Amino acid sequence: MNDSDSTPRIGQIVLINKGRDAGQFAIIINKADEKFVLIADGDRRKFDRPKKKNIQHLTLYDYVSSEVRDSLAEAGRVTNGKLRWALTNFVEEILDVVEKGDGFNGEGRCN
Repeated sequence: MNDSDSTPRIGQIVLINKGRDAGQFAIIINKADEKFVLIADGDRRKFDRPKKKNIQHLTLYDYVSSEVRDSLAEAGRVTNGKLRWALTNFVEEILDVVEKGDGFNGEGRCN
């Protein structure tokens, strides 16, 4: 599930490792350049004011929200509610994996 050496993709779930938002999940909504991406979570970081983040300060997960990716491809934007929904589904999936005893290969806390 954890794939930190890959290239960031639009709609991909990330865990923030550095900065004031460390330990929180977000979604990549755009690529600024080869070293930076724009992330949002729909709650603290809205789509209209995304955070520019160095990809070295993020843990990339091998999970891409198809709803967010498709919405960005079709309309060029995504609602904050859809971002929150995608993150909630991802976190619930992680909790299911941990409860089944498979373990979670992420570092940091889950807020």
